[in-house]
Amino acid sequence: MVLCCVGLILASFAGFVRAEDVSVVGLFGGKAVLVIDGGAPRTLAVGQSVGRVRLIEVGKDAATVDINGHRAQISLGEPVSVGATSGTLRQVTLVSDARGHFFTSGMINGSSVRFLVDTGATSVAMDRATATRAGIVLSEGTMGMANTANGTVTTVKVKIAKILIGDITLFDVDATVLPVAMPEVLLGMSFLNRMEMRREGSTMVLTQRY
Repeated sequence: MVLCCVGLILASFAGFVRAEDVSVVGLFGGKAVLVIDGGAPRTLAVGQSVGRVRLIEVGKDAATVDINGHRAQISLGEPVSVGATSGTLRQVTLVSDARGHFFTSGMINGSSVRFLVDTGATSVAMDRATATRAGIVLSEGTMGMANTANGTVTTVKVKIAKILIGDITLFDVDATVLPVAMPEVLLGMSFLNRMEMRREGSTMVLTQRY
């Protein structure tokens, strides 16, 4: 009976992987300086590992890491919790900046972008340059109109084939392309509606629902 209970306990823990809190605090010469779970900064070259964290790629202002088979692109100075799974749940934890905004790096159709969480946006929104880099064909979209700070503008409604943020992957996400330049992609409700959102102080946990 005792052995059976122990087996059940071990089985339950086998489906759970603890998240790693990872920050990129430096990038230089093909190397990245990482802070993992609040520890001392560690300098890694591509391919090197610290515990379960392995450096995959170093870019101009971001690094890609792998944690136990889960990949995430982390921007310089942007803390992210990577690899938290319980059963089949996919999660990512975001940390707000000094103004209370939640930013995160990710990919649209394999193209690297920076997202700003915006619960007031009905869909993911981006400018034309970002859409072009992501391989979105605007001529295949649907024309529309939107009110902005610069007045009424013509928009294009499109489908994003794939959005990747940390351990979360969504397919066929509605998006709006605007003709004005935007510093970030707005992570609107067409993405967030498919998440369970939980805010705890300066952190926000997104858990993929479907």
